[in-house]
Amino acid sequence: MTEDRRVLRVSGPDTLHFLQGLVTNDVTRLSQGILYSALLTAQGKYRADFFLVPDGEDVLIDVAAPLADDLLRALTMYKLRSKVDVADSGRTVSRGPGKAEPGAFDDPRDPRMGWRAYDGRPSTEADWEALRVAACVPESGVELGPESYILEMGFERLNGVDFRKGCYVGQEVTARMKHKTELRKGLASVEVDGAAPVGTDILAGDKVAGTLFTQSGGQALAYLRFDRADGDMRAGEATLRYIP
Repeated sequence: MTEDRRVLRVSGPDTLHFLQGLVTNDVTRLSQGILYSALLTAQGKYRADFFLVPDGEDVLIDVAAPLADDLLRALTMYKLRSKVDVADSGRTVSRGPGKAEPGAFDDPRDPRMGWRAYDGRPSTEADWEALRVAACVPESGVELGPESYILEMGFERLNGVDFRKGCYVGQEVTARMKHKTELRKGLASVEVDGAAPVGTDILAGDKVAGTLFTQSGGQALAYLRFDRADGDMRAGEATLRYIP
């Protein structure tokens, strides 16, 4: 079981309508299974990312433990007159690599991220950091933080945002970024020779080209300015090269 996650429960007759007006994904698709989604600030910046999991008439929210209390407060604040209850579910998260067995869900972000379950079954060990780097999947508290924009962090590729569902918190900023000609900055994969601490500046010549994050097996995740990510770059003692 994964102890660095908490599972909240949203219940009540207004559950789907309530969540639909808040989160980045289309909760009507919960009838097809688990969804990856996020809650943003009114300015369109990242507040929390999570999995929405159908559980009968209720919806479970699988969220990183350090984000859970703030998410619970936010959902309670937004509840207003909605007929919903939001509370800890007491469930645990299990996960493993490969395809999901009955009762579990394939990770909606990328097939390489394996499966997730909420029925108390044992987890199967894997090198999750290596899998995350290979799939270019950001993690809260590392690549994802309060200044992050989800489109720069790959949420469209990771099936974490829906552009047809209508309004949600932060939707206007996200839609404007979507309709730009292209993103000038964002999370990317880089080849890395050597190592440097998470958060090290990446230099292209004498100009800052981005920030180095999680590293595994000769690859890393980096937040890059794409116009500067050309040729060899450096982060501390490590040499980097952008993988388009």
